Amino acid sequence: MGKLYVVPTPVGNLEDMTFRAIRILKEADLILAEDTRTSGILLKHFEIKNAMQSHHKFNEHKTVESVVYRIKAGETVALISDAGTPGISDPGFLVVRECVRNGIEVQCLPGATAFVPALVASGLPNEKFCFEGFLPQKKGRMTRLKTLAEERRTMVFYESPHRLVKALTQFAEHFGVERQASVSREISKMHEETVRGSLTELIEHFTANEPRGEIVIVVEGIDD
Repeated sequence: MGKLYVVPTPVGNLEDMTFRAIRILKEADLILAEDTRTSGILLKHFEIKNAMQSHHKFNEHKTVESVVYRIKAGETVALISDAGTPGISDPGFLVVRECVRNGIEVQCLPGATAFVPALVASGLPNEKFCFEGFLPQKKGRMTRLKTLAEERRTMVFYESPHRLVKALTQFAEHFGVERQASVSREISKMHEETVRGSLTELIEHFTANEPRGEIVIVVEGIDD
């Protein structure tokens, strides 16, 4: 029987790729990629020419069975996403679950994920935190925000740049305008930036300065 490797990829800087990750991708019989065009750039940079197959949220239910079959037949499969660790707000859970159910060994390599450097750099308490990822865009969003208004742990969210100001405004409405927070973008890239302050200050800043790149928002929990 083969094995499934879950392989983190850089969130911005290709130099963050580990030697072990490169070796595994070169040895894999099949690489499952969220977007083969995006991953193609990464693989070309490291001269990795192995077979690649798309595996994303729109087709993972259809492809997972064939992937499990190939691993049980003895192949080694490596799962990657466009950036960061697969399964963290990216495809990955389904194939990992099915491999576990079928007695297949799953190894997840340590590596890049955007929320960890954002949380550490925020300056907010991080001994306890909750990762919320992307909040629902419509149904259930307000209910979730009302629940999180009483959260005592530091909260971590992912958001797109064009929805950042709207999200910060909703946070201010539910958490209070003086709640401290930070916004990190372009993590590990040339224009990496972390802006800290109250939710009011962050709204003002990003209203005046249009954000670009992937966004991580870190918000302090309610005081005891």
